Amino acid sequence: MKERVAIVGVGYTSLRAVSPDVSFREMIFEAAVRAYEDAGITPKEVDSVIALGEDYREGTCITDEYVPDQLGVVYKPVQTVTGDGLQALGTAWMLLNTGIADVILLEGHSKASNVLHPAHIEAMALDPVFVRPHGWAPTFVAGLEMQRFCHESGTTPVQAARVVAKNKRNALKNPLAAYPAKIDPEQVLASRPVAEPLTELAIAPPADGAIVLIVANEAGMKRCKGKPVNLDGIGWSSDSCNVHTRTWGKAAYTTQAAERAYALADIKKPADKIDFAEVDDAYSYKELQHLEALGLAPEGQAAKLLEKGTFEPDGDLPVNLSGGSLGCGSLHDASSFRGLLEVVLQLRGQAGERQLAKAKRGLVCSWRGVPTATGAVAILSGR
Repeated sequence: MKERVAIVGVGYTSLRAVSPDVSFREMIFEAAVRAYEDAGITPKEVDSVIALGEDYREGTCITDEYVPDQLGVVYKPVQTVTGDGLQALGTAWMLLNTGIADVILLEGHSKASNVLHPAHIEAMALDPVFVRPHGWAPTFVAGLEMQRFCHESGTTPVQAARVVAKNKRNALKNPLAAYPAKIDPEQVLASRPVAEPLTELAIAPPADGAIVLIVANEAGMKRCKGKPVNLDGIGWSSDSCNVHTRTWGKAAYTTQAAERAYALADIKKPADKIDFAEVDDAYSYKELQHLEALGLAPEGQAAKLLEKGTFEPDGDLPVNLSGGSLGCGSLHDASSFRGLLEVVLQLRGQAGERQLAKAKRGLVCSWRGVPTATGAVAILSGR
């Protein structure tokens, strides 16, 4: 029998393009203090810690050794998930279901402004024999995929540019967002070319920030005073890591992850059961591609639904009310924590100016970014 698992505490910093005044440890401390206060517990009540950390991006080996101090959990079990935030949440879900731990703290952060050559790091994920010798910038892979997606779905670059305009406009109502703006699709298309048909404004810019979540099972919830948001279902999956053998044009990893999450949440018709979604939009076209893979838009119809206003805040299925990564900034693997934060705030009725009138069930969809084909899906409710 599946154990009830819920997010009982959230803490966060604002998201910024640069943060020269604070270290990543100071950001984590700020987010942790708020998370403990929100959950109504102290570090003593935490049984285990899961940290998001990619040594290449951190510039330090075994980065989780630098996590316990600022969380107040020295001598407690700490493990690193070198994947995205939903994979870390899935790990916590499994631990809580075993009873090994009753309260788990999850930490994710980004100090992207410290990374001088991010493309050099991403290139290390390209196949060293067949792909890396070509000298491609990883964004080139995204440009190729966008062309294939547009060809197969009938989506145009203008329609994809509408995603950017929508998400940056949504970010104007999010005080945490690093890149809010009022722009039109023509400005997106006219920005600096990067990897045809991708332009500079069609790519989520990096941001600095930290987010801490506290998750508990039934036994752990008895220790906490925070308002729980239930994790109804979660799933994650990887397509081929090789660009020459993977599925192009479609997000097969999302479809597979969504099937598992829907099964756990007992959802047969997702379009009828999901009230709003936070969907990875690292590139403009990815939001549309992911929505189709999730079954929230018919194949080849996401762009048309976007034009009809379906995904606007007042539409039938609001998408990326937070502003997404295009409006808030990319936190790399912690970007899905930002999506989880938005869903938690909406389901609690704490989203302020962007609060939905009826928000009972939300979905978060993640992607690890180029050149990977790895993603996850989580479904949460406030019931």
